[in-house]
Amino acid sequence: MNKALLSLAIGGFGIGLTEFVIMGILPDIATSFDISIPMAGHFISAYALGVVVGAPTLTGLGSKWPAHKVLLLLMLWFTAFNTLSSFATGYNSFIVLRFLSGLPHGAFFGIGAVVAGKLSKKGKEAQGIAIMFSGLTFANLLGVPLGTYLGKHFNWNVSFLMVGIVGVLAVLAVKFWMPTLKQSSENSFIKEFKIFKRLELWLIILLTTIGTGGFFAWYSYIAPLITDVAGHDKQVVSYAMILAGLGMVIGNVIGAKLAEKLQPIMAVLITLVFMAVCLVLNTYLASDKVMVLVMTFVIGMVTFCLSTPISLAIINASKGAETLGSSLNQSAFNVGNAAGAYFAGLPIAMGYGYTSADWVGAGMAAFGVFIAFGIILYRNYRFKRKNKMKACYS
Repeated sequence: MNKALLSLAIGGFGIGLTEFVIMGILPDIATSFDISIPMAGHFISAYALGVVVGAPTLTGLGSKWPAHKVLLLLMLWFTAFNTLSSFATGYNSFIVLRFLSGLPHGAFFGIGAVVAGKLSKKGKEAQGIAIMFSGLTFANLLGVPLGTYLGKHFNWNVSFLMVGIVGVLAVLAVKFWMPTLKQSSENSFIKEFKIFKRLELWLIILLTTIGTGGFFAWYSYIAPLITDVAGHDKQVVSYAMILAGLGMVIGNVIGAKLAEKLQPIMAVLITLVFMAVCLVLNTYLASDKVMVLVMTFVIGMVTFCLSTPISLAIINASKGAETLGSSLNQSAFNVGNAAGAYFAGLPIAMGYGYTSADWVGAGMAAFGVFIAFGIILYRNYRFKRKNKMKACYS
């Protein structure tokens, strides 16, 4: 494997670890700070807000710097504030540190996706991006279960020290393995923002928000689905998370293959169709102890088929400002995280049960299919219009 791509994967591992490990140790943090679990949930929201704010801001500010230096600085920032998070003494300090920890997330993945494509052989750009995202998937497979175990058996602080250690490894990897690269963009910060005039860009951002929101509608309530609906012991949730992580690893590879064989947006459309179908099936199968675990693997796999195709789709739609467009997709992903959890929680609060979250997720995925189909129609319309204008002038 290209060492430069491996350095991006290590960074992705650290980011995936800090984003998802907190979900498993949230009750421990709440107890430590003497706050309620819903109030502790603000820490997850603070991180997501940091991603949304930091993605376009840090990408824009770093666009005039060589990409390898920007990636190094982002990992240094990430390492510093995640390590400091382990020393937080209360709600106020921890929520500020979580926000600051989230700021480099979107910019790293945004710039990293473009860099990964450029470092790959021609025609293999999808595989390069998939290697970077493999860090995120392996974090869910290995890092999050280990971090959760350490946080519960020692102290929640240990989980964030673990993130800091991974961050140091990522800094060293980027420093010594990443080749010298050009600046992320030759355009001015103001000129890059002209991509916001492109309808297709906004449609893909909406697609990412709604489509991935369908995944988080399911994933946010996976623990009570396994314990309360299927009737498993609480210990089984940890093994279910490993199954989901394994599915994500495999899905990431499949998604790269799909993006090579098909147009990225078509690969996204097909994946969202399968996601919607799987979530509907899960509402009927979740009460079975075996099938709920099988579907946990399958839904994790299907969902992460999206990662590479949707990244390529937005890079293609952001010509001239690829890193900015790519980072915006990370913001959309985190908005989808919050939206999926919120909307899925509404029917649960009304007393419709935990499987109602899967119906919400299926609906969001189906709406994503509608948006993807709209993008394809819009592209065909533009293509025909362009050819018609050429014919008129010729």
